[in-house]
Amino acid sequence: MLAFLRSFRFAGRGLRACLRERNFRFHLALSAYMYGFLLHGWFSLQRYEWALLIFTTVLVLAAEALNTAIEAAVDLACPEIHPLAARAKDVGAAAVLVCSVGAVAVGLVLLWQPPAFQLMLEYYRQHPGMLVLLGISLVGAAWFIFGIRRKKS
Repeated sequence: MLAFLRSFRFAGRGLRACLRERNFRFHLALSAYMYGFLLHGWFSLQRYEWALLIFTTVLVLAAEALNTAIEAAVDLACPEIHPLAARAKDVGAAAVLVCSVGAVAVGLVLLWQPPAFQLMLEYYRQHPGMLVLLGISLVGAAWFIFGIRRKKS
């Protein structure tokens, strides 16, 4: 039982390692904005559509985590530049790209609802202060993506 509980600690360390990666933070911030807009009520989705969006989001984040693991393992195994090491890293990055493009496609299919965009525009016309909050949150997201630095050990 103790080993099982310890595995959660290891998973937490892995998650913290992922959060140090800029691309992981980028995907996480983009997902947060998408879900923020969805939860605001401009889009009406069925349960299976929510499940599909959540699945594609998790798929992209998992692919990014695996890419981070591949890069770390390759750097450990081959500290010098080698064509096969570069290929392994490139293929890992390609997997993330494929998942991301697929997630965008799923999002467009599910969310392309012109009336929802009209509701959004009308909302921001009626509540211009929300545009300020959106701008501030975008600055915060940019700091989250680009501003977190690794601690030097």
